[in-house]
Amino acid sequence: MQLVTRTGHDSTGVLEVSDQVFGADYKPNLVHQVVTAYMAGSRQGTKAQKNRAQVQGGGAKPYRQKGTGRARAGTTRSPLWRGGGMTFPARPRSYAQKVNRKMYRGAVRSMLSELARQERLTVVPEFKLAEPKTKAMVAQLKAFDIDDVLLIVEGFDEGLLLASRNLHKVDVITANELDPVSLLAFAHVMITEAAVRQLEGRLQ
Repeated sequence: MQLVTRTGHDSTGVLEVSDQVFGADYKPNLVHQVVTAYMAGSRQGTKAQKNRAQVQGGGAKPYRQKGTGRARAGTTRSPLWRGGGMTFPARPRSYAQKVNRKMYRGAVRSMLSELARQERLTVVPEFKLAEPKTKAMVAQLKAFDIDDVLLIVEGFDEGLLLASRNLHKVDVITANELDPVSLLAFAHVMITEAAVRQLEGRLQ
């Protein structure tokens, strides 16, 4: 399979890529399952509340059993009282869902292939800035007529990170950090040729 590479508005080339990674069928059910599991795994699940036994105090009977005209009460820490415990308290839990490696890789391949078919995947030989400035990043993206983009590079580049962090519709990640949620978050995906080779090695 071939992907068109770009270096600006009109300059184009061709890059031979793996059909298995960039020519896979789109599987919406698999993508949905993997994306849902990835987002669920990022939830902390640390919420906790106390039941009546865990709330401090309440050892003494608040008033006598009979003769007050009120309902009998044995403790002020009952769930019926203000300051009492919860009837069904929340407990720390894990929201993690089981997704095996084959499913995860298959979903990412499916998403990359669909991006390529929709012409939302742009391949560039490299992406470098003369200086780590937001203005330079905006000018570089303007040359490709793109403003809402996920940029995938082969390795960590502090200059790109500094130049993009003030742009809320632009994010820069490495090929090793790529995840399915990031692929869904932007209108376009731009990837360097070196990052393409890294993804082919990971996803085949």
